[in-house]
Amino acid sequence: MAFKVNYAFQKAERDRAKQAKKEAKRREKEGQDQQDGASGTAPAGAAHASDAALDIKTDGEEEGSPS
Repeated sequence: MAFKVNYAFQKAERDRAKQAKKEAKRREKEGQDQQDGASGTAPAGAAHASDAALDIKTDGEEEGSPS
């Protein structure tokens, strides 16, 4: 006698495979994001924000001016 088809098990296997594929894509994307940040290439909007933060000086002094 043949085995009875277990549709719930088959669906669970498909769902597990789908979730594993999504996780792999997410990890790959995070790895690419980390590589972009480490290499110094940032998105255009982020570059402006970091430049502005570096230009702010305390006490109104300019960099390199004698005290």
